[in-house]
Amino acid sequence: MANHKSAKKRIRTNSKRNEINKSSVSQMKTLIKKVYALTEKEEGDKTYREAVAVLDRMATKGRIPKNNASRKKSALTKFVNGLTVKTA
Repeated sequence: MANHKSAKKRIRTNSKRNEINKSSVSQMKTLIKKVYALTEKEEGDKTYREAVAVLDRMATKGRIPKNNASRKKSALTKFVNGLTVKTA
């Protein structure tokens, strides 16, 4: 266990950051799964934009590597572009 005041503070801040990072990674994964579950272009575009915004935010804040976010966005774009438009 830590003895110094600064080490104790580090333990507290690390646990807080860990919770925040875990929450945002979970949100990202959920949005990506939602995009892959869709079958219609209109819904896909809306959810896709939301997922890309979250990926960009996470890459900017350093929660995931920049290339990781780029790779995920590329795969999502490819998937959404392959969706068909719903006809009435």
